[in-house]
Amino acid sequence: MRPFSYERAADLPAAFAASQDAPTTALLAGGTTLLDLMKLDVAAPARLVDITGLAASTPALAEIRPASDGGVVIGALARMSAVAEHPLVADQYPVVSQALVKGASAQLRNMATIGGNLLQRTRCVYFRDVSIPECNKRVPGSGCAARLGVHRLSAVLGASPACIATHPSDLAVALVALQAVVHLAGSGGERRIAADAFFLLPGDHPERETALAPGEVITAVELPPLPVGARSHYLKVRDRESYEFALTSAAVAIHVADGLIAAAHIALGGVATKPWRSPEAERALIGNVPSRPLFKDASAAAVAGAAPLPHNAFKVPLARRTLERALATVTGLAEGEMP
Repeated sequence: MRPFSYERAADLPAAFAASQDAPTTALLAGGTTLLDLMKLDVAAPARLVDITGLAASTPALAEIRPASDGGVVIGALARMSAVAEHPLVADQYPVVSQALVKGASAQLRNMATIGGNLLQRTRCVYFRDVSIPECNKRVPGSGCAARLGVHRLSAVLGASPACIATHPSDLAVALVALQAVVHLAGSGGERRIAADAFFLLPGDHPERETALAPGEVITAVELPPLPVGARSHYLKVRDRESYEFALTSAAVAIHVADGLIAAAHIALGGVATKPWRSPEAERALIGNVPSRPLFKDASAAAVAGAAPLPHNAFKVPLARRTLERALATVTGLAEGEMP
């Protein structure tokens, strides 16, 4: 790890100014991702500005509170463990609570913040190994070693010739499925952006991962209200049940009224370059009776644009089965009815 200076931000304007100076300056919250990248020499900021103390002067940054419309607002400095256990989240949005619990070990959840979780970098081995020069995400224009290397964990949706790295966050998948809103603030004022739009596709510039502008910070995430009686679930499939990133995952929220699916929220994780919402799968479900054939149709719609490579082709059928199982769970169909 290279030498760096450390200081604490006195207030939000100080955090805005520090954010403007990236990448030579980095904001430090939980540090569970940043410190890893610094140890690997992937990130080498000369200055760290600790923003965790801002929760004392600006309590909303760490609060979990009801929104005026019946939703929930979660401060960006709230710890993952606190959010997962909070009654407003656990009772109204099990999909978020489950994604947080499955997203990290207990020790990490006690340190990591919600804002930091959304800004974590990919676990692509080629991105995290600086001895491999070809990584457009790390060194723009250098190439993508994963395409010709081992790409078992790489994306089958949303990839480009420049990058096939998967997005790592479990929480982000749940937020995109729910159509959550990310609150941003900077020296130019405040703005809000849909979670789906906050995360960017790689295109020709995979180094640009989010819509966060220089000089801005995440201040909160807002969960919209769900219909009374809606149920949600997060299912994660991985190589081992202990702390591990997703091979595939599915975040679903379904409202069944009078025997028909009245509302559907669907997103996939572990398979795309960003949390992958599927309006096509949602449309396939709405207005129909929950059933095994219907879930198969929805899962087919969810992966219709997949472009797998030789090592990761298994993710396409696995993603379908993951989504079908999540839908069966959330709609109350017996596990034995699924293939």
